[in-house]
Amino acid sequence: MFFNNIHLRIRIVLLGVCCLLLLIIGKVFYIQIFKYDKLNTLANSLWSRELPITADRGEIRDRNGKVLATNITTTSLVLIPNQIKNKEEVAQDLANILNVSYEEMYRHVSKKTSIERVHPEGRQLSYEIAEKINNLNYDGVYLVKESKRYYPYDNVLSHVLGYVGIDNQGLSGIELMYDDYLTGVNGAIKYFSDGKGNRLSLSEIYEEPQNGINIDLTIDIDLQLSIENELDNIMAKYEPEQALILAMEPNTGEILAMASRPNFNPNNYQTASVEVINRNLPIWMTYEPGSTFKIITLAASLEEKTINLFEDSYYDGGSINVDGARIKCWKAGGHGAESFLQVVENSCNPGFVVMGQKLGTEKLMSYIKNFGFGSKTGIDLNGEANGILFNVDKMGPVELATTSFGQGISVTPIQQVRAVSAVVNGGILHTPYIVSKMTEPETNSIIKLMTPDEGKRVISEETSKMARFALESVVANGTGKNAYVENYRVGGKTGTAQKVKNGAYMVGNYILSFIGFMPADNPSIVVYAAVDNPKGITQYGGTVSAPIVKRILSSYIDIYNIPKSKEVTPREYTWLDKKYVLLPDVVGMSLEEAKKTLKDFKLNFSGNGNTVIYQSPEGNYYAEEGGNVSLMLSN
Repeated sequence: MFFNNIHLRIRIVLLGVCCLLLLIIGKVFYIQIFKYDKLNTLANSLWSRELPITADRGEIRDRNGKVLATNITTTSLVLIPNQIKNKEEVAQDLANILNVSYEEMYRHVSKKTSIERVHPEGRQLSYEIAEKINNLNYDGVYLVKESKRYYPYDNVLSHVLGYVGIDNQGLSGIELMYDDYLTGVNGAIKYFSDGKGNRLSLSEIYEEPQNGINIDLTIDIDLQLSIENELDNIMAKYEPEQALILAMEPNTGEILAMASRPNFNPNNYQTASVEVINRNLPIWMTYEPGSTFKIITLAASLEEKTINLFEDSYYDGGSINVDGARIKCWKAGGHGAESFLQVVENSCNPGFVVMGQKLGTEKLMSYIKNFGFGSKTGIDLNGEANGILFNVDKMGPVELATTSFGQGISVTPIQQVRAVSAVVNGGILHTPYIVSKMTEPETNSIIKLMTPDEGKRVISEETSKMARFALESVVANGTGKNAYVENYRVGGKTGTAQKVKNGAYMVGNYILSFIGFMPADNPSIVVYAAVDNPKGITQYGGTVSAPIVKRILSSYIDIYNIPKSKEVTPREYTWLDKKYVLLPDVVGMSLEEAKKTLKDFKLNFSGNGNTVIYQSPEGNYYAEEGGNVSLMLSN
C-alpha cells in the first residue's frame, strides 16, 4: 500500500511536469510563430534608430509643363544625445554657428530621447552653415537631407499656388487643396545602437523616400505673366486699394490665368500679413458688380423674348421713378430715344430697369440663380465665397430695379466670369477648375485626368448668339470702345460699381471693371479686370479697366497666334479717336493704280518695277487712316 501511493504520487508529479512542459513548448511555439512580427518590431525599436530623409513634394506645372513649384535640397541638423560625449563643448559650438543661446542648445544635446531635431534653427540650413557643422565632426551630430519648397516665379500666381510650412505641409491654395497628392512618403537611414546609444557595427539600411504626385494646372504661365505685369502697372499708376484679373476658357471652365493685388512671395510668406496670404480676391472678394451684371439681365430678357433689340425702343430722359425712388442714368439728361440694342451699348440704367420689370422678380431671380449666383462655383481652390442675393419673398419694385443693373446684390469675380462664359459659349454653365491632371513622378504616366463637366444649359444657343452680337456692339459702338482690338472681334461690358460702407454708398469710391471675350463669334477666352478705387483718373470702367482687358487680349493673340478676322464689326469713332478704315488690297495692281487706291495713306516703296507684289499691312484689314503702307514693286 505504501509503495502503491508513492508510485501514484510520482505519476501525478510526472504528469504535471509533462503538462507544464507542453504548455511551455506551446507558449514558445505561439510566441515564435504567431507573435514573431510584433516582438521583432519591439526588439528592433530598442536598438534600431532612423535618420529621416524628407521626400520631395510633387511639382506643380502649368498647362505646357513649365514648372511653377518645385523643390530644392537643403540639410537639417539631427542630434543623437546618447552619442554626444562632451555635451558642453558641442552645445557651445552649435550655439555659435546657429546663433542661438547656449542654454537652448544644451537643452537639445541633453534631451532624454533617441533622436532630437533642432527646430526651427536647425532646419533647412544654408550651405555655409551646414559646412561649418559638418567640419566639427562630432559624434551624435548628423546632417540629413531635407526638401524645401521653391517657387521659381516668386510672387507670380502666389494665391493660386499657395505655400507650405516648414514641415512641407500645404497651408493654402493648390498646396492645401491637393496636399494629400503632393505630399510624398519620407525615407530614412536606419542604423543600430546598444542600450546606451553607441552605434553597433551592423550594416545601415537605406529606405528611399517616395516623391509626391506631380500636378499640372490649366494655367498658361505666359498669359499669367501678362496679367501680372498689368496688375503691377495698375498699382503703380493708379494706387488702388486692390485689383484683380481673371481669365477663363468659356467652353470648358479651365482657368487660364488668375491674380490679384496685393500679393505675396510664397518663398518668403512669413513677411506677408495673414489677410494678404489668405485672400485670393478672384474667388474670395464679394461686392456689388455694377453694369457687368447687366449681361445676365440681357440674356434672361432675350431668352424670355420680353424685348427685341432692334424693334423695341425706350426713351431715356435721364432717370426713372420706381416706387418713389429716382434711379438715374450715368449720362446727365439721358440718351433720349434708343433701341434696346442702344440701351445695352450705352449701359443705360433706366433701360435695364425696364428690362427687369418686363421679366418680373421671380423670373429674373430664377435666371440669376441658374447662372450660379448666390452659391459657390465649386472651383478647386480654398477660400471661395458665396455672394449675397436678395430674398425673393422680400423683394419689392426697387430691389427688382437695382438688381437689374447689378446694384444691391453681392457676387464674386469667379461667379461673374463663369456666368458670362455661359452667356457667350452657347448657353452652357460649366464648373471652373484649375487642375488638369496628376502624373506619377518617376514615369510621368497620368494617374488622374480632369475633364470639363457636361454643364447645364441655362439659355439657348440662339439667345447666346444674340447676346454675343449685342456685347460685340458694346465694344464697337458703346461704352466698351477702349477694349476694341483692330481686326479682331471683341465683345464685352463695362462696370462702375459704387462701394458700400456702414450701409451707405461711398462718394467717389468705385470698383471699376470690364469683362471681355474673343473672338466674339466663337469665344475662346473671357477676361475680367476689376480695380478698386483708382486714384488720379475719372472713375469709369470703360476708362480704366477696358484698356487693361484690351492689352491682355492682345497678349493672348500673340501667345496663341490668333488669326485676324475679316468680319470685324466696324468701330464708330469720335473726333478724339484715331480713325481706322478698311485697307484695300493692292497686290497685283500697277503702281499708278495703287497710288490712286491708297491716296489716304503715306506710301513707302521698295524694289524696282511697276507692279505691287507685296504690301504691309496686308489688305482687307482695318488700319489707321493716313498711316504708313509699305509696297514692294517688281516687273
